[in-house]
Amino acid sequence: MRIILALSLPRDERTIPVSRHIAVNAMVEVGVIEDCVQDIAVALTEACTNVLKHSGPGDEFEVSLELDDDQCVIRVVDTGRGFDSDAVGAGHADTSAEQGRGVELMRAFVDSVRLISKPEAGTIVHLEKALDFEDGSFVHRRHPAPSA
Repeated sequence: MRIILALSLPRDERTIPVSRHIAVNAMVEVGVIEDCVQDIAVALTEACTNVLKHSGPGDEFEVSLELDDDQCVIRVVDTGRGFDSDAVGAGHADTSAEQGRGVELMRAFVDSVRLISKPEAGTIVHLEKALDFEDGSFVHRRHPAPSA
């Protein structure tokens, strides 16, 4: 199985729940367990929120979601001003802080977070998470577990 979804969205806070809704429904339809779905939804929400807050000028951003039998890969891409990606998220945010915890939250909920940014060329937030599926899911029917 391989599902690829690509969204080109206006840079507007109302598009965050749209991208989350589409991603969640795709994962639920193929039988990804609820914990994985929710972890990815939180990380995607944080990535999209960071685009809206930090990317600078630009009318649109892109969200791509790729699901296969093993993992989910999400890329959130903007064409804004970029930043020093090596410095972001290197430390730990104060747990009482109201801002600055997005990268740390993404790292807590997915297996891999890569921030690729170039000044004046934009940013890619690349998220990966291994998937677990419900018993009887579409993926399990295609690849049954070996008998003991």
